[in-house]
Amino acid sequence: MPSRFEPCGLSQMYAQRFGAIPIANRTGGLAETIEDGRTGLLFDRADAAALRESIRLAFDIYAASKRFNDMRRAAMAQKFDWSGSAQRYSALYREIDAPARAQAGQTG
Repeated sequence: MPSRFEPCGLSQMYAQRFGAIPIANRTGGLAETIEDGRTGLLFDRADAAALRESIRLAFDIYAASKRFNDMRRAAMAQKFDWSGSAQRYSALYREIDAPARAQAGQTG
């Protein structure tokens, strides 16, 4: 996935879920959903040389079957649901509302 810009994308998440190790440029949602060396491979320059280096590394990892299988398991175990985000949003909303609740309690 040699994207120069990727606000989110789903292809890398589908790939990980089914045990295919994504190779992607470190940008946007790709960088947020792929852990370099653990659930996929990220490269830092959006050019052919960087992509070629990552592909070579992928072949080396594939040849080391234990490492490859460990990466596949880690990728397949990724959770891309909203539960973590929902908890963080809820905590943020409670934090934002705390001064208003405290003030209401003091005057009421």
